[in-house]
Amino acid sequence: MADTPRIWGSADIGESKDGIKIYRLGLQRLFLQPLCDSSDRLYLSGYHELSINQWDGRHDRLSAIAYSPVFTVNFYRPGAFTPYLELGVGISLITKKLIDSRDMSSHFQFEDRVGVGMRSDAIDLHFRYMHYSNAGLKSPNQGIDIFLVGMAYRF
Repeated sequence: MADTPRIWGSADIGESKDGIKIYRLGLQRLFLQPLCDSSDRLYLSGYHELSINQWDGRHDRLSAIAYSPVFTVNFYRPGAFTPYLELGVGISLITKKLIDSRDMSSHFQFEDRVGVGMRSDAIDLHFRYMHYSNAGLKSPNQGIDIFLVGMAYRF
């Protein structure tokens, strides 16, 4: 989708399996050109995302800022939306190490994601699984798993 705008704003909402609510606002900048366009059916592309996050537990709250490069496999199809799969690994800084009874151990966290979505020239609808942890750099390493739904829109 060569005519797709390059700057997008995103909003996501989700929850961990132990009831921690997650709210995310992000800015996405699409890669300048596809990384691989060897087929008339799919192409590899992606985006850089900078986000701010709010995690609301039952007793605690924390904020985070994150950056992730995200790679997408986009499937050409006739119509208004292009379906895609995404995968990314980024970094995050959280304001507190504890949320409810979960000990994240450090302010520095890795942000891993896998997702699916559909993007048009003006809107993107997506579902993501995200995992935050410090990758064992400090113990305990009680990461958090989050399922999110969201949308992005062009600027």
